[in-house]
Amino acid sequence: IIQLLIQYDKEKSLLSAEIESLKNPQSLSPSQRLDELRDENTKLKYRLNILKRSLQGGRTADCCKSMTNINQRLQEVFGEAIRAACPELDDPPVSVAANQQAKFGDYQCNSAMALAQMLKAQGVKINPREIAEKIIQNLADNDLVQKTEIAGPGFINIQLKRPFVSKLLSKLLINGVQPPPLDSRKRVVVDFSSPNIAKEMHVGHLRSTIIGESMSRLFEFLGYDVVRLNHVGDWGTQFGMLIAHLQDKFPDYLTSSPPISDLQAFYKESKKRFDEEEDFKKRAYQCVVRLQSKEPNFIKAWNLICDVSRREFQKVYDCLDIKIVERGESYYQDMMTKVVKEFDERGLSELDEGRKIVFVPGQPIPLTIVKSDGGYTYDTSDLAALHQRIFVEKADMIIYVTDSGQATHFQVVFAAARMIGWYNPQVTRVEHAGFGVVLGEDKKKFKTRSGETVRLMDLLEEGLKRSMDKLKEKERDKVLTPEELTKAQRSVAFGCIKYADLSHNRINDYVFSFDKMLDDRGNTAAYLLYAFTRIRSIARLANIGKATLRKAAETSEVLLDHEKEWKLGKCILRFPEILQKILDDLLLHTLSDYLYELATTFTEFYDNCYCVEKDRQTGEVVKVNMWRMLLCEATAAIMAKCFDILGINPVGRM
Repeated sequence: IIQLLIQYDKEKSLLSAEIESLKNPQSLSPSQRLDELRDENTKLKYRLNILKRSLQGGRTADCCKSMTNINQRLQEVFGEAIRAACPELDDPPVSVAANQQAKFGDYQCNSAMALAQMLKAQGVKINPREIAEKIIQNLADNDLVQKTEIAGPGFINIQLKRPFVSKLLSKLLINGVQPPPLDSRKRVVVDFSSPNIAKEMHVGHLRSTIIGESMSRLFEFLGYDVVRLNHVGDWGTQFGMLIAHLQDKFPDYLTSSPPISDLQAFYKESKKRFDEEEDFKKRAYQCVVRLQSKEPNFIKAWNLICDVSRREFQKVYDCLDIKIVERGESYYQDMMTKVVKEFDERGLSELDEGRKIVFVPGQPIPLTIVKSDGGYTYDTSDLAALHQRIFVEKADMIIYVTDSGQATHFQVVFAAARMIGWYNPQVTRVEHAGFGVVLGEDKKKFKTRSGETVRLMDLLEEGLKRSMDKLKEKERDKVLTPEELTKAQRSVAFGCIKYADLSHNRINDYVFSFDKMLDDRGNTAAYLLYAFTRIRSIARLANIGKATLRKAAETSEVLLDHEKEWKLGKCILRFPEILQKILDDLLLHTLSDYLYELATTFTEFYDNCYCVEKDRQTGEVVKVNMWRMLLCEATAAIMAKCFDILGINPVGRM
């Protein structure tokens, strides 16, 4: 299309020149070239229109299936009205939000006050209510706004058209939960989990693993090309002492795989020797040098140690259903030399007491890219990793999910990358999604009774035990088969652990409490999983199958006459707005809050509106209100997608 447009403009310019020459009587003569240009121009217009219609048709087809972001649509409608009402302002702000109280309407436009301030700065005094009136006067005819009303200092309360909402619900039921259309498919790198080789995963790795997985699922649902990376600590001086200890304890490790069952104990043994035995310490340093020289026997020893760790990590990842590609610090070793060289050649590095450092203007601390002994640092490996992700992976977005204690480190690394010109933040989004620590119920850092860090596998096994106790307490073992009971146990245990994390603002610390997360009251996974199972059972108990519901969705209108039907319908359709907000700020607790709101709004609806009416004596179904069954189905579809993004696996029966 671009080439056609260029050709079209070129031919148009030539044609215009011909016309101008014809206006001059002195140069008037028959022009065969003019006829040729006219014919060519007509053909180009024809081909261009066909291509435009084809592209538009493709976009329209996608948009027809996608869920509509009502807030975005309202911003478009009110944006046009605001520009017409205030033509003297460049890029005036458009603020639209869902109303929390039904008496004030469904949505609210809050732009008038900000516009009044902008006009005042230009020397124009005008009351915000007058601006609000002008905005309403300039609203174009549309299919979504039923009524507007000015309230307070200049708020515009908006009521939606019920047929508009009803049609969107029908579209959702027919097409399923579809993401909004993408302008282009961006590539996203999510760096998360990142445990250290030779050390067991502990509760500190829990948040990064759960949050990173959920973010990846969100990006994948939205249509992005996601690369999930596990930046494990698999290189460094600690491997010298581990290899030296391996050589002593299992001298035949090259021919017989060493039976290391407890790598944590193995690490502690080697660390004790490193601290207490001078000869062992010297040999450990020699092992580091030989490993970095990539001597085959030492690479094999390193791989053996890494493999033991990987098997332990995978047990955790299998429990939590984590999909991730390992790409540890060792992957970037050869790239670090080039990164240091680039900073040197650009004159951005300097020597400081034998170290090579990089000062970034405006940053609190420098980066150390080469130590005084010539070795590289975390700063160097993180710069090399960022360079690889920008230039090799060609990522449009790079998200680092680590604890907030590393915020300054990443702030300086990102600033150095911008300083050297690796990326433009207007084009490439590079962000640290930090999180707080996990606290025990005593509000102190989560530890075992003996004061040690809690092993993550121990925590997950405790969750399984407690969830089974909870299910038996509810006598679910008497109605579920052994297989169903095991599925329910895993769903509740791991779902509750994930949800407890994701339902808190990641920036804050949170208190880990099995009692609270397994409580089936309030904003917990236990409550939501039971609620979801109950909603799914409504159609089953009424003997209404998927085919019947689909036919009803295609042929019946979703009625929204009752106030609780209307409230539920609007809540269901806010899903795309919620996803957009999370995409902007990467705060996943917004999705958890929405999921809980949807479940409680459904309960209000179900308590007030009969979906299935039964004979009181026989218990037989005498009437099915199909439009309400469709609202049940739409609620369940959105809840299922929320669970999927949060990494929670609801089971059929609980």
